Amino acid sequence: MRALKGCVVVTTQRSDIDSRTYLPTEGAATAEVIDFLAHLRAAGRDAPAPVPRLVSSDGQTVEIPELMFAALAQVAEAMRAGLAVTVAPHHLTLSTQEAADLLQVSRTTLVRLLENGVIPFDKPNRHRKVRLDDLLRYRETQRHCAEQALADMVADSERLGLYDDDPQAAHAAVRAARRSTDESR
Repeated sequence: MRALKGCVVVTTQRSDIDSRTYLPTEGAATAEVIDFLAHLRAAGRDAPAPVPRLVSSDGQTVEIPELMFAALAQVAEAMRAGLAVTVAPHHLTLSTQEAADLLQVSRTTLVRLLENGVIPFDKPNRHRKVRLDDLLRYRETQRHCAEQALADMVADSERLGLYDDDPQAAHAAVRAARRSTDESR
């Protein structure tokens, strides 16, 4: 499974709960949800008081937890931005293949991370199991490290004045460097 930018992708082994992708629609219903979210933000509130509720078209009301309201608000925001959203349930413990899919790495790479102690795992029998919270923590740490590395590279480039170079000249220099590397092989 590949996750798409702007999509929430989750897998499950239960056959009674399907994965679905919801595409944004144009229309009054979507606009009303978006207006509601805009009104909440303008009022400086994140959720309706005292308890978030879902209301069906026939008037049936169901109270929902704050976390679920936050997830639904995120779905509405993504659809407002024109993004598709995939919603599918996740087990709290994942197989190595499910964990690899979530991280968008090969299963072999994930197993190497597990065996090197980078991500904790359990092995109750022959199969490794990875806790979802451990996996999400690892993913967040990796994203933070990548952002920090990019910020460091930008700072170094600015300090060295590389942003002042002519883009055409920089492109020509890269081409020349690649040619010399290819010729030396």
